[in-house]
Amino acid sequence: MACNGSGGGCQSGCYKDEETTCGQPTASSETDSKSSSNLCLKCKLNDVVSGYGGIDDGRFCADCFRSNLFGKFRLAVTSNAMISPTDRVLVAFSGGPSSRVALQFVHDMQERAHKNFEASRDRSLPVFGVGVVFIDESVVFPIPSHEMEEAVEAISLIVSSLAPPRKEFHFVPIETVYSSDSSDGKERLLELMNVVSDPTGREDMLLSLRMLALQKVASEFGYNRIVLGSCISRIAAHVISATVKGQGYSLPADIQYVDARWEIPVVLPLRDCFIQEINMFCRLDSLKTVKLSTGPSSSINSLVSSFVALLQEENPSRESTIVRTAGKLIPFQFNRIPEIIDGNVPLATRRRQKRYNLKSNESVSSESFCPLCNSPLDKSEIVDWSNLKNCRSSDTFYTSCCSSCQFQILPPDSTSMEKFYMDLPHSVVARSNQVNNGKLNALRYVFPFLVKEQIQDCLLSDGEDET
Repeated sequence: MACNGSGGGCQSGCYKDEETTCGQPTASSETDSKSSSNLCLKCKLNDVVSGYGGIDDGRFCADCFRSNLFGKFRLAVTSNAMISPTDRVLVAFSGGPSSRVALQFVHDMQERAHKNFEASRDRSLPVFGVGVVFIDESVVFPIPSHEMEEAVEAISLIVSSLAPPRKEFHFVPIETVYSSDSSDGKERLLELMNVVSDPTGREDMLLSLRMLALQKVASEFGYNRIVLGSCISRIAAHVISATVKGQGYSLPADIQYVDARWEIPVVLPLRDCFIQEINMFCRLDSLKTVKLSTGPSSSINSLVSSFVALLQEENPSRESTIVRTAGKLIPFQFNRIPEIIDGNVPLATRRRQKRYNLKSNESVSSESFCPLCNSPLDKSEIVDWSNLKNCRSSDTFYTSCCSSCQFQILPPDSTSMEKFYMDLPHSVVARSNQVNNGKLNALRYVFPFLVKEQIQDCLLSDGEDET
């Protein structure tokens, strides 16, 4: 069909011959359209990077992709006052992509702060310090010794190759949660883990011990922040697994940017980043990662992670939807950095923290925590100490724990429970005793006329030894 018009052209001025249909795209227009669709949506200059499967797959070029991912990290840090100039930050490094990117971004922030410090005349604003810690869990997992040695050497090389300022590297066996020399720590840790038969319980127990090790290192070396590389993909899996395990009440505590229930606050600056984006960043910048063979797992945590990964393949926004939905739960009061009163911290940082910090009416107060996993306890899980009679230390510890730990980790029979209690690290037992003593003191204050009669069997006489 030919165009209508004189001179071989139509009235619209397309100037097609009689054998060309008006409105039919030419080869050049198809090429232009295809080339424009491959341009970055942000800069519109460079070709996009694609194939990593993230929610922004095929939208940005390499440079814009890097700045976009770092922008998520920086916004999380500045909005929640995670790092201030006077801080000493400890990055938990497992060798995986998430912790590798977290270390790189923290290093980039420190490097920029150091350049600003060198360029300033008065040099009044200090540069925050950074340390890196690797927790060796080979005593629990059957990892070949040569593989662990190669991994530690590679991680040490990664840390030492970063530009100044220098970062201290800490290699910490997980059995040091018992003592610094860990002479009998291995045996006690193995005996403790052998009592836990459930695969999910073993993973959750190891997670609690790992956090204890991180807290111990941070406290001993003077760090006041612990950075974890938990991304939105891992948090989405945790939302589902925690719901399955009956941890719905304590779930809001684990998915926020800040977790200050610990002595050293824990921060999650990669909370808004997807694992697909993180993997792509590692490929673009050739960031070396280390993967240890831990073997297959049949735990609830592993099954849920596989399930969420399948959902993400079907719909790239699935993980984001899970985390956004869980984010509607009211956080706790400890899900924020304590107010900064240091005069060395810029006024803008303090104002920003005051603006973004949780208000009292936007959070839940919790004064009771599980002595094993440190999760906040619901009112229904809090023990009524006025009804305790003929109680042993192990029984008291069992009843003080959350329902999830009771079901997944703690042994059901009293003999195994007594052995489990005796093999616990001192810090866990001390935390339990501190909580229990606080409850007893409160009980004495509120019900002084009931206490002596109702808990007489649990009290030590003057001549009895505590053991």
